Amino acid sequence: MYKTFTVGAGITLLSAFVQGNSSPELRINMPYKKMGLTQEQAAAHLLSRFTFGTKPGQVKEVVDMGLDKWLQQQLDGGLPDEEITRRLPAANYEALAMNNETIVNTYLNAGQIIRIAAKNNLLDKDSVRNLEKPEYRAQLKKIMDAQGYKAPQELQRQIINQKIVRAAYGQNQLQEVLTDFWFNHFNVSLTKGQCQQFVLTYERDAIRPNVLGRFETLLEATAKHPAMLEYLDNASSVSMDNDLSRQQEKNALARLAKQRLQNMAIDTSKPGTKILQQTINARKTQGLNENYAREIMELHTLGVDGGYTQQDVTTVARALTGWSIMPLYKDGPGMKLMQAAAPDFLKRKGFVVEGDFLFRADKHDENAKTILGRNFPANGGYEEGRQVLEMLASHPSTAKFICTKLATRFVSDTPSAELVNKMAEAFLKSQGNIKTVLITMVNSRQFWDSNALREKVKSPFELAVSAIRATNADVQQPFQIFNWCTRMGQRFYYYQAPTGFPDRAAYWINTGSLLNRMNFGLAFATEKIPGVKLNLAALNDNHEPESAEAALVIYSKILLPERNQDDNIRRLTAMVRDASLEKKISEAAGKNTVAATEVTNTMQDEMMAASTAPTKRNKRQNEKALLSKKNLPVTTLYVAGNTNTVSQVAGIIIGSPEFQRK
Repeated sequence: MYKTFTVGAGITLLSAFVQGNSSPELRINMPYKKMGLTQEQAAAHLLSRFTFGTKPGQVKEVVDMGLDKWLQQQLDGGLPDEEITRRLPAANYEALAMNNETIVNTYLNAGQIIRIAAKNNLLDKDSVRNLEKPEYRAQLKKIMDAQGYKAPQELQRQIINQKIVRAAYGQNQLQEVLTDFWFNHFNVSLTKGQCQQFVLTYERDAIRPNVLGRFETLLEATAKHPAMLEYLDNASSVSMDNDLSRQQEKNALARLAKQRLQNMAIDTSKPGTKILQQTINARKTQGLNENYAREIMELHTLGVDGGYTQQDVTTVARALTGWSIMPLYKDGPGMKLMQAAAPDFLKRKGFVVEGDFLFRADKHDENAKTILGRNFPANGGYEEGRQVLEMLASHPSTAKFICTKLATRFVSDTPSAELVNKMAEAFLKSQGNIKTVLITMVNSRQFWDSNALREKVKSPFELAVSAIRATNADVQQPFQIFNWCTRMGQRFYYYQAPTGFPDRAAYWINTGSLLNRMNFGLAFATEKIPGVKLNLAALNDNHEPESAEAALVIYSKILLPERNQDDNIRRLTAMVRDASLEKKISEAAGKNTVAATEVTNTMQDEMMAASTAPTKRNKRQNEKALLSKKNLPVTTLYVAGNTNTVSQVAGIIIGSPEFQRK
């Protein structure tokens, strides 16, 4: 009897899990039926949260496949992506396959360009002002072209375009959504010159492969990548409090070499003296830098209320001294030094080389440390830093902070404490398995609650990409989409603060942004964005709507599947009948006028309603706005076969508050 019960209980317990690669993985068991949703409604909700937008007919495809199976397929990843390969040909996107060393020696940063200019006598007495003159810039470009060098702007173009293409046309949608999420969480920026060259490989090598693995793996991958090491200055955080540094100070040859460099810097008659002086001065000011230590605790792991002190920040910074970057520039002095050093010698001295990551034992604080109450003995070296990351990644405060951010992204701007606690418990039990946390989230009632449906507001990037997907648009110039995202307030890859973009509706919604969103919808649907091609008729099986109102009904169902269309159609009818709407929106977007406010009053009310819990008062206010005189219809004739009218209808739907919800 006892044996039977024990075995049965064990089978029951194990049946709730399927074996994953690194830890048991929770089964998908989504309670959408208990929450009153049909399969179609549930599929639409899944697609709105785990993709960059629903494609025509995709709700039916997911229902036919089975919601559990579709989600598991997305969690597993690895679907073939021939369309991405076709749209990102190597001939036009050669940087996408390059490693950091090749990029550094191809797409030069400002410092490298200055060195080339100095080497070719284009600088006068170390002054970079010469490079501002057209004749010098032309000469420099000629030299760079001859030597196979390229401008950093070309690298940035490739980074930006590939993100848009992957999001719009990729099959592994959840992987791309999470790549966007985790990049924003571990933000780096193209605005910082020192890390510009590394942003592409940061997303490709540190973020994308790890978005569905263990959080600790993702944390370490970002911590050791050149982009993060430069962005938050940990590459220059050093300590001389170690035996190797003390031995070097006593070394006669080292002192002689140092004196020789100082003498060279004094001789102002030679080219490059000023740059050499700057290098020497920078070395003198080297020391502990707490930027990364502070952000890894506040933004990447524990959260601002995670229970750490300023002393912990300082000590984490000490533990991560010496975490640096392998010399990558072929003409740089560091490269020659590393090539001269034997690998066995470096290993014997405690140096660690892993790809582009370099741990410099001669720049590490080797003293004993205490962090968050845990003692780290002296001479811990590289492993000491790894143990600190492991401790931070598995901390209960980290579990709560990370799960709050995930729930905010995928459920609502204000996720319930109950849901966050469930996810945090799963995080800790699974050792930070991101798949397990996400399954726990979709298995919860809170994910399927009616208050969570369409509660989130799309960022400009999500809006633009969802428009591409909803219309099966052919985007031949992705950078044009980036320009519109910038106009709508999201210049992705260029957000300067380490926080990343805020993930809440209030950040995106204001009069100016709403006008630009409507302007985008109209420009997109009417093919006024260069390089964007649409076939709206094909979405309706090439059937022609009988009127503008009929077009509104038909295309609302196509572009907004499984939603109650009545209110939105009633709200948009007046706009559809206004033949001069596009002109009004365009003019209003360029001015901060009363007219601009009038155009967006109702839109803003509706969008803000999406970011707050619905109340009777909100409902009354929205109904009052809908019945306002400002919404009385303007009569416009619909001419059969007028594709511009159909395009305008589609544009109005894309620019509407309802389309901007997810």
